[in-house]
Amino acid sequence: MLRGAGVRGTVLTPAGPVCQSFAEAGLQVEAVRGLSQFDNTRYGYYRKVRWLILLRELFLLPFSLLGLWRLRREPFDLIHVNEVTLLPLAVVAKWMLRVPLVVHVRSLQRKPGAGLRTRWVNALLRRYANAVVAIDHTVAATLEPNLPLSIIHNGLKVAGQIPASEPRGDDEVVRVGFLGVLIPLKGIFELVEAMRILKGRGVRIECLVAGENARQLSGFKAWVLGKFGFARDMRAELEALIRRECLEEQVKLLGFVSDVRTLYPQLDILCFPSHLDAAGRPVFEAAFYSVPSVVAVTDPVPDALVHEVTGLAVPTPDPTLIADALQRMAEAPLWRRQLGTQARSWAEHTFSIEANAVRMLDLYRHILSSQASR
Repeated sequence: MLRGAGVRGTVLTPAGPVCQSFAEAGLQVEAVRGLSQFDNTRYGYYRKVRWLILLRELFLLPFSLLGLWRLRREPFDLIHVNEVTLLPLAVVAKWMLRVPLVVHVRSLQRKPGAGLRTRWVNALLRRYANAVVAIDHTVAATLEPNLPLSIIHNGLKVAGQIPASEPRGDDEVVRVGFLGVLIPLKGIFELVEAMRILKGRGVRIECLVAGENARQLSGFKAWVLGKFGFARDMRAELEALIRRECLEEQVKLLGFVSDVRTLYPQLDILCFPSHLDAAGRPVFEAAFYSVPSVVAVTDPVPDALVHEVTGLAVPTPDPTLIADALQRMAEAPLWRRQLGTQARSWAEHTFSIEANAVRMLDLYRHILSSQASR
């Protein structure tokens, strides 16, 4: 839609399959080996052995700067950085290209004032960002209030592409879905434990897990990263847990699913038991398919989950709480389908790609008009 409105873009991105997707979307692509980042997000910030990750960022810095240098003579109107972890590189880009800067914030940040690093990041945002875009109110609440902040949701376009699915009877086994990279932070172990609890209660329910390990590594590199806790074989751990608890009928590991549009119509409930205290993209995608969600979130905001309207919120990813919420939905099929209908209406209103593209375009125009009037 932005392209139809006259917006043209060049993307500086790590080399890989995503380059083809950008090119197919009509964007010019400048591929580099990697982009140097600085992670001060609530759960990814540097601490203990995580400080070693900075070695990777220092290694990627020359490739990042070289990519920016190749773009220095392009006639850009503004820079849009896709995540706040790229902020230091964005400051260099603004200095080099001399155009306004938009910084997208997609992840929860550390509380304002929580240490020197957090104050530094917010100082950079105040000084260099012409606009800061948070993807929802949950993320916005973790940012300083005196920033040039806008909330523009991630635009999704799946509703018109829903494949036909056979209606499921009330007497069938209820299917719960989990979608995402297999990391402990996503709450996958708590979900498996919840399924064990539900099996003990005699609830007819099964869980389809779509996702793979965060890293597919082998050899010496895998051994080194494993020693520092950066590369666990989560799939192997889950398989062992499922066998040990005799949950083969209750939990099915599907691996990577290339087209999630084929999975959502098979689900009755989406579970997002993350430790991030926020709803994620699968919750919003599932809603387009009339699938309600169970989400671990302490204080759900209206653009994350509407408790008992689009799904159920549990305050923490506690297996018993997750099991209770799933059982409540599983044993009330009419109410569950009502939640799904309401979830779809909510998603179409909140996450329409067309509406959010218009909001982003308006922000671009506002920034450029403000610059022109100076």
